[in-house]
Amino acid sequence: MTKDSDRRIGRQAIMYAFAEEEEEASLTSELTRMNWRYGKGKVGSMELQKIVAAIEISAKRQGLVNPDIYREIHALYHAIIEALHGVTRGQVELGGMLRTAGLRFAIVRGRPFENEEEGEWIAVALYGTIGAPVRGFEHEAVGLGINHI
Repeated sequence: MTKDSDRRIGRQAIMYAFAEEEEEASLTSELTRMNWRYGKGKVGSMELQKIVAAIEISAKRQGLVNPDIYREIHALYHAIIEALHGVTRGQVELGGMLRTAGLRFAIVRGRPFENEEEGEWIAVALYGTIGAPVRGFEHEAVGLGINHI
């Protein structure tokens, strides 16, 4: 039986993004047990479009979204943008404001509701640093985006 907290897709995505290598096995086994799909990666840039593209490409390559289905790509895009709002504190801009970001990202796709008719949802969690493009002049940031597919 799955606990209600296990079915919170945003929580699962954040925990997965935060997870160090030795913690990943227990998280991924729980996601697999729930028949959820998941993947992660890293990206760093002063350009938002490169961050969005890296996450999108990773999701396609890891089979988390079907690149031929518009609603899947659309849901992923909105989850990415929502997560970037968190990282950039609502000002979704980097290079133009002389900021750079180095991020780990996690993507989780599944059915977080007991009622199957609620369908699938996708969550994108971002964790890393943002700040001036000078080493040591950055701070931690986190963002989460969730969208229905």
